[in-house]
Amino acid sequence: MTTLKAKLQEDLTTAIKARDELASSTLRLTLSAITKEEVAGKEARVLSDEEVLKVIAKEAKKRREAAEAFAQGGRGEQAARETAEGEFLDGYLPKQLSDDELVAIVAQAVEEAKAAGAEGPRAMGAVMKIVNPKVAGLAEGGRVAAVVKQQLS
Repeated sequence: MTTLKAKLQEDLTTAIKARDELASSTLRLTLSAITKEEVAGKEARVLSDEEVLKVIAKEAKKRREAAEAFAQGGRGEQAARETAEGEFLDGYLPKQLSDDELVAIVAQAVEEAKAAGAEGPRAMGAVMKIVNPKVAGLAEGGRVAAVVKQQLS
């Protein structure tokens, strides 16, 4: 049984041998973030594949935000690099939900929340509690919150 972390390490070795600078540097940074997460806290531990996916998602999000900041600052070359790294990391993440799928899941959760007595914009927390386990890893939190807010207003 191969874990996601082991696959990242194998891919790093392959990227180094192929002299793929983008892939090797991105994988090094991601593995470093995973190791940092493993040693955080009171005692060292080994991350599960789900936890490793969360770290990869966080790293990909960092790349997207950095690319946006570089683009706004007029540093197109650096923005392109960050975008490429983010897209490379997206290859390790599960396929994201489409907007239609996300809207359908949120609509169902809004109905469940209404049945439980939650109404209007104050029901946001209740709806998010129902939606988050269903879309974990398949949609970014900001996207989910925007759809929930739209459905509740």
